[in-house]
Amino acid sequence: MIELFPHGFEEHDDTYGVELAAYTDASGEERLWHAFGAVQAQDVEDGWEDRWRRFHRPARIGRLWVGPPWEEPDADAIAVVIDPGRAFGTGTHPTTRLCLELLDSLAPTSLLDVGCGSGVLSIAAAKLGFAPVTAIDVERQAIEATERNGAANDVEIATVLADALDGTLPAADTTMANITLEAVETLGSRLQSSCAVTSGYLASDAPTLPGYRAEKRRERDGWAADLHIRTDSSRA
Repeated sequence: MIELFPHGFEEHDDTYGVELAAYTDASGEERLWHAFGAVQAQDVEDGWEDRWRRFHRPARIGRLWVGPPWEEPDADAIAVVIDPGRAFGTGTHPTTRLCLELLDSLAPTSLLDVGCGSGVLSIAAAKLGFAPVTAIDVERQAIEATERNGAANDVEIATVLADALDGTLPAADTTMANITLEAVETLGSRLQSSCAVTSGYLASDAPTLPGYRAEKRRERDGWAADLHIRTDSSRA
């Protein structure tokens, strides 16, 4: 299905297993027949191409409003507008929300966003007064999304295409890393920042960062985010 419909298809659980559905035309239906030997086709109502937008809803996180460009931001909020595109959501996953809550509690400094994805954390940081903001990711698609979303939000973000777990990290007083537990702990031994906000793991996990103490934790829907404060002055 990925080869036949690289732009996307739907997956539905039903009584008999998993149903895969693609919106296509007669030629696409023929390709399905050749690939699987049997398909079920039915007409869909007008406007099907925009139905995916229903899954991307805005969220209010403290002073921040995060949502897609077709939604109207709250008048009293700092708007972070993220186009979900084909690879990323709008930044409303629990780990992202938790990171934004912790970010909003910090005094603005220079900031490094490790594993920037859509750029939502970098953009929010820039709008909250953090500067300079640097976003790093190993995936070119993420860098392009961050640059595109940053321009749409009229904020300045320096982007770096590199593996943050292998090589020299850009200097910053604050580091944010919404990645995996293993990656957070690998990154932790290399951090030079005064504080770090980490997430991407379950509430049952407790990452250890050498030279840092766990200062604050937020949890939501089984996920967690932590604020770490550096205690080892020799790492500065």
